[in-house]
Amino acid sequence: MRISNRVAIWMLTFAAAAAIPQSAVPSAIRNPQSAVSPSAVRNRESAIRDRESAIRNRESAIRNPHSAMPASTSWRALFDGKSLGAWRGYKSDKVPEGWKIVDKTLAKDGHVGDLITREEFGDFELELEWKIGHAGNSGIFYRGIEDPDFTGAPNDDRIYTTGPEYQLLDDIEAADNKTRLTCAGAAYGLYPSPAGHLKPVGEWNKTRIVAKGAHVEHWLNDFKVVAYELWSPGWEAKVASTKFKAWPKFGRAKSGHIGVQGDHAGELAFRNIRIRPL
Repeated sequence: MRISNRVAIWMLTFAAAAAIPQSAVPSAIRNPQSAVSPSAVRNRESAIRDRESAIRNRESAIRNPHSAMPASTSWRALFDGKSLGAWRGYKSDKVPEGWKIVDKTLAKDGHVGDLITREEFGDFELELEWKIGHAGNSGIFYRGIEDPDFTGAPNDDRIYTTGPEYQLLDDIEAADNKTRLTCAGAAYGLYPSPAGHLKPVGEWNKTRIVAKGAHVEHWLNDFKVVAYELWSPGWEAKVASTKFKAWPKFGRAKSGHIGVQGDHAGELAFRNIRIRPL
């Protein structure tokens, strides 16, 4: 029987390979795993684990930003469900009438005076939960001062003339819902918040405010909705084009009171108010 040239070549190649002594074949070819030392494998696996751990930590910090903060920084309660000792009225030593403790929440129903903390804070992280009524409107002020030099209309002598505001709102029914500049989470009148992160009326929302030097962040239900730089050219331009230009001390203080707006109608409640210095 005639054998084709291709088969003949294959048979000769196979026979030649079989005749090569195993000692002449590199160990890496006889046993490919021996080309990588066990220590190299362990080092590579360790590097992979470290990288995966770093990714998990970064994702955790995004989902839970507190994990990125120094553990040594301690929280302080501004309202523990029992006492209003940390609060008073604006330019008053007393808590305005209408604020009350109900089921361990700080609550009001109707028009009341604004609250401010007795203590002032500079660089801080503030965290609280809030629940607002139908068409409700309120706000959280920070680094506000009691301006001894205020010369405007008496009704305007309020913390909002000096302290930037984190807006609290029923985005569906409140009158201030016409623009995102005045919807929940916005830096009122200056920086808009995106839609889609607010819970329905009657449910608890979580607010977090971070102020570190000029940098400010607003968080709503674990989403960062606003970030801006105080005193930057962009901030200065926004202030100059809004009602805040009438108040020369607006946003200028590097330390001040935390404030809660009370002069709008409707129900409003807070709980778990706490702060820590940065």
